[in-house]
Amino acid sequence: MSKPTGILAPHNARNWTRRDATHLLWRAQFGASAAEINRAHKVGLAQTLARLLGPQSESTEFTTVEPLLRQTAIDTGALGDLQAWWLYRMQHSANPFPEKLTLFWHNHFATSAAKVRSVPAMVVQNDLLRRECLGSFRQMLHGMAKDGAMLIWLDGNANRKRHANENFAREVMELFSLGEGNYTEADIKQAARAFTGWHVRLEKFWFNARQHDNTAKSLFGKTGNLDGGEVLDLCLAHNACPRFLAHKLLRAFVLDQPAEAQVAALAERIRGHDFELAPVMRELFSSKLFFSAAARHAIIKSPLELVLGACRALVKRPNLAAVNQVCGQLGQSIFAPPTVKGWEGGRLWINSASLLQRNNFAMALLEGRFGEVAPLNGGSAKFSELLLARKAPELEKFKGERKQLVHLTMTLPEFQLT
Repeated sequence: MSKPTGILAPHNARNWTRRDATHLLWRAQFGASAAEINRAHKVGLAQTLARLLGPQSESTEFTTVEPLLRQTAIDTGALGDLQAWWLYRMQHSANPFPEKLTLFWHNHFATSAAKVRSVPAMVVQNDLLRRECLGSFRQMLHGMAKDGAMLIWLDGNANRKRHANENFAREVMELFSLGEGNYTEADIKQAARAFTGWHVRLEKFWFNARQHDNTAKSLFGKTGNLDGGEVLDLCLAHNACPRFLAHKLLRAFVLDQPAEAQVAALAERIRGHDFELAPVMRELFSSKLFFSAAARHAIIKSPLELVLGACRALVKRPNLAAVNQVCGQLGQSIFAPPTVKGWEGGRLWINSASLLQRNNFAMALLEGRFGEVAPLNGGSAKFSELLLARKAPELEKFKGERKQLVHLTMTLPEFQLT
């Protein structure tokens, strides 16, 4: 496929600045340490993207601790242990961008442990999202249609030949592939019949042939004995699918209110790459659009971005139990999205109560309640760059202690944005 042009044309890498490096890392990770910013600025955009998008070897500690946390969650069946496992991955993996993307897809295919009631099933789903997060959306969508947790979440076993249950068919169109306005109620009914018999047994996909409707169905201009896989392929072939994904990716990683032309440009790249996500994300993160003035400080941080980001920048080894607790208080408990729509984010993250809680978090962090704070050396320029990704003239004349300076920085409106 030819290189992108127009608004997705490559950013001029010769103009690569520390501010650019900070901007990229805050979007592609859960925050960035000063050392990570220094490294990204030194090696440049191309090498930084290669590291973020390519698999990196994990540390000896990670390969020892992560499996233990995973097995503990499976053994106990406790939501807190499940959350602790993933938070450890988010904070300590040498592959932070796949963890950030896995969270994006967890929100896209929002599934709650409260209904699934199986930690092993939630782990299997999380593994699938991570495996395909930079792979093929096509394979991810097909995999999620046969995922045990998803089948439990959307009542797969209730979808039977004589009484088709429309839950999964509706969500696969509305929330997973097409978006509202790009299908009809008749389309949902036809698709639901194609998914009859797609059941779950022992928390795994089971095709119950006796409950599958083998009669003709019509969907998007095609008529035949369609099965669920063919329905998914028809959704992927629909013109709305790459546009739907483009809008969600832009909202999550570039700017909260993408323009029609921006959505159309990214949708063209998604279709051109046949839903392969790594080249799409590489082009997006290296584009003029991503580094444009409009895209800077254009997204309100989610609780996880706010809390883990601050910890990554300032805390030597954060207390992940405390992180999990405060993120829940701020409205984002992983493995427990509020509805099938997930966390809608944006301005909904901020209200008078949550803003006060966010400011209280900043004070609690600096008091050491989330772990030992790294030595606070340097002045306002250092902390405004590290925490705000910009110069902050309003802080330059500050004469108080370093912790007071950092707290003031973290309570600025800009700190709520990435």
